[in-house]
Amino acid sequence: MAELKSVGKPVRKKDAMQLLLGKPLFVEDVTPRDALVVKVLRSPHANAKIREIRTENAMKVPGMVAVYTYRDVPQKRFTMAGQTYPEPSPYDRLLLDQHLRFVGDAVAIVAGETEKAVDKAMKLIRVDYEVLEPVLDFHTAKDNPILVHPEDNWRSLCPVGADNRRNLCASGQEGEGDIDEVLDSCPVVIDHTYHVKACQQAMMETFRTYTEIDRYGRLHVISSTQIVFHCRRIIANALDIPKSMVHVEKPRIGGGFGAKQTVVAEVYPAFVTWKTRRPARMIYSRKECQIAASPRHEMEVHVRLGATQEGIIRGIDLYTLSNTGAYGEHGPTTVGLSGHKSIPVYTANLEAFRFTYDVVYTNRQSAGAYRGYGATQGLFAVESAVNELAEKLHMDPLALREKNIVREGMVMPAYYHETANACALDRCIEKCAESFNWKEKYPVRDMGNGKIRAAGVGLSMQGSGISGLDVGSATIKLGDEGIYNLMIGAADMGTGCDTTLAQIAAECLDCDLDDIAVFGADTDASPYDSGSYASSTAYVTGKAVEKACLELRENMRRIGANMLGCAPEETVFSGKGVSRADGSASVSLMDIATRSMAGNNIPVQVTVSHSSPVSPPPFMAGMAEVEVDTQTGHVELLNYSAVVDCGTPLNPNLVRIQAEGGIAQGIGMTLTENVTYTAKGRVMEDSFMQYKIPSRLDVGKLQVDFACSHEPTGPFGAKSIGEVVINTPAPAIAHAIYRATGVWHRELPITPEKILMSMDHG
Repeated sequence: MAELKSVGKPVRKKDAMQLLLGKPLFVEDVTPRDALVVKVLRSPHANAKIREIRTENAMKVPGMVAVYTYRDVPQKRFTMAGQTYPEPSPYDRLLLDQHLRFVGDAVAIVAGETEKAVDKAMKLIRVDYEVLEPVLDFHTAKDNPILVHPEDNWRSLCPVGADNRRNLCASGQEGEGDIDEVLDSCPVVIDHTYHVKACQQAMMETFRTYTEIDRYGRLHVISSTQIVFHCRRIIANALDIPKSMVHVEKPRIGGGFGAKQTVVAEVYPAFVTWKTRRPARMIYSRKECQIAASPRHEMEVHVRLGATQEGIIRGIDLYTLSNTGAYGEHGPTTVGLSGHKSIPVYTANLEAFRFTYDVVYTNRQSAGAYRGYGATQGLFAVESAVNELAEKLHMDPLALREKNIVREGMVMPAYYHETANACALDRCIEKCAESFNWKEKYPVRDMGNGKIRAAGVGLSMQGSGISGLDVGSATIKLGDEGIYNLMIGAADMGTGCDTTLAQIAAECLDCDLDDIAVFGADTDASPYDSGSYASSTAYVTGKAVEKACLELRENMRRIGANMLGCAPEETVFSGKGVSRADGSASVSLMDIATRSMAGNNIPVQVTVSHSSPVSPPPFMAGMAEVEVDTQTGHVELLNYSAVVDCGTPLNPNLVRIQAEGGIAQGIGMTLTENVTYTAKGRVMEDSFMQYKIPSRLDVGKLQVDFACSHEPTGPFGAKSIGEVVINTPAPAIAHAIYRATGVWHRELPITPEKILMSMDHG
C-alpha cells in the first residue's frame, strides 16, 4: 500500500484555533439575544395527575408572553429518541401531559421577555395534583398493578416485545445451543448479578436550543444536537406539523456523549415559536440536566458462566433487567448491546449462549443514550464474571482470556453471526500487558502503611454503526479556485469528525487538508445522515466520503480529457489537475473548475450515500493499578493502560484523546458518580456538588496505545473508536479492588464507604 499523506497523520483539528481563542461557536454565541426566554415548570411528584392548573397570576407578571399547559398541545404521542424511522422506541410522550410520571416531568411551558419575568411567573402557577403511588423499584415494575403508561394511545412501532399494560418497554430472548445442559455439565459455574446505575453524561454544554420563524414561514431550529435529521422529524411529530416546515442545524457542540441523541430541550422553544411566531431560546440549567435529561439506563445483569477446570469457557447465560424510567427513549435498543457486545468476546470455545432481557417502565427519570449504550453495563458484568472465574481457578486472568477470546477470522454467533475480519484483541492484551508491566503489578503488594496495591484487567468490544440501517452521506464539490467543499450530515460534537472526514477527502483527492472546507450539519443543505451516534461517523460516513471523492476524481478526469482532446482512460489525476498519461499536456484544477461552469454536462458536485451490512467491532484491553487505603476505603487509581484496535487510526491524536476521555468517564462511573433517590422518587445528586465527575487529578496516569488491524469494509481500514473506550475501567478497577481487599463489588460506583463496610477489620 502506498504511503498515505493525510490519513493516519496527527493533524490539528480544523476548529482548534477558534475554540482555543474563545470565538463565538456555540448555540448561545451564534444566535440573537433578543429571544423569548423559555423554561419548563416541573413536577415535584413521581406519579401524579393534574386536577387543575391556574396560570392567570403568572400571566400578570410584566414581560410574560405565554404559559402553555397540557390543554394547549397536540394529543398525538411521539418519541424523543433520535433513531431511524420507524423508531424502535415507543411513542409514549406528549409535549405536556396531564399525567406526570417522574419528579422533573414537564407541567407547563413558560415564555417571557426576560429570565426574571419567567422565574417570577413560574412561582405563581398554581397546580392541584392528584398524587398517585409510584413504581420506583425496577425489580417490581414488570406486571405491577400500577401502570406507568395506562393511556390508550401509547404505540410501539416495531416488534420489540413492548406492552404498556405490563410496564414493558421491550423484552426478548435469543440464543444458540442448549445452555442449561452445557452449564449443568460444567464443573465451574460463576453465577452473580451486577448492577450499574443511571449515570449522567455531564457534558459541559447543557442542552440548549434557539428557534425562529424564517422568511418562508418555516420553523428554523439551531440546536446543540447530534441528530439534525431525526431532530426535524421529532419536532414535527411533537408539534403535529409537516416535516417540510422544520429546518434544523447545529453549530459547534460542547459535548454530547449520547445525551444529545435524544431531543431533550428542542420541542419546548419550538412550540413557543410556532405559537407566538417569535424567536425563543431554552437553556437547561445543570440541575435540569441532572434530574430531567437522558442518562445511562440503570441495568442489572445476571450472569451464569460455565467453564472447565482448565478455564475453557463453554457457556454464557445472560439476563438483563433495564430501567428505562418514565419514557422509553432508547430502551429497546440499549439493552441489546448488553449481550451482543459482551458474550462474543469469548467466542473461541463457546458451545451455547442465551441472552434474555426485560426493559421496564418506572416512575424515575427517563433514560437515554450514553457512550457505550448498554455494552458498558453488559461488559462490566461479563468481564467481572471472567475475572471471578480466574480467581476461582487460581489462574492469571490474561492466560484465561488467551484461551477463550475471539480472534481474527472467527464467526461470532452472539454478534449476528458476523465474522471478525479485523481483530487484534490478542495483540491488544499482549501489548497492554507489556506497557502496563502486568507481571510486576498483578501480584498484590502490601505497602506496609495500611495501603495495598493491586491490578485488574478488562476487555471490551463495540460496533461501527448499526449494520444494515445507518446511512452516512457526503457531498464533495469542486470550487472556483480548485479547492473543495465537503458537506456532511454527521455532527462533530468535539470528536473531530470534521477534521477526520476532511483527512479522508484530502487523501482521496491528493490535496492538502486546508484545501477541504467542511460544512455540516444542516437539514436543508447537508446530505442525509443518520447522525453521530452508535460509533458510526468514521466508519459509515467516512466510507461515503471516500466513495464520493473517488467519483468526483473520475468526473474531473472526464472534463480534463475533453479539454485535452483525449479519452479519460488516457489521463491521470495528480491532485493538482489532470494530465495526459504520457505527460505531454495537463490542465489544472482551476481550469477544470472554470470549464465546469460553461457548456458542461459533467457534475463537479457528487453526493454518495453509504450503508454497511456489517458493523465490525473495535476491541480494547484495559489494565488498572490501584492503591486501597484499608483504614478509610479510599481508592487511588495510580495507572491505567489501554490498547485499542480501531483498525487504522485515521488521526492518532484525535483517537488518543477519544480514548483518554472515554477512560476518564469510565473511571468516574466506577468510583464516584452516584445516583440515589429519596423514598418519593427525587434525585438527590442534582448538581456537581453531589454528583462527582472525575477531574484530571482523579484519573491517575493514563497510557493509551493502539494495536492496528485493517478492516476491509472501512475507509482506509478504519473501524470506530468513540464508544469502545469507556467499557474497560469498571471491570478492571473492580477486579483490582478485589485483589487488594478480597471482596468483590458488583454494584457501581464502588465508594470508600462500600469498601470499608465490606472489609473484615477483625
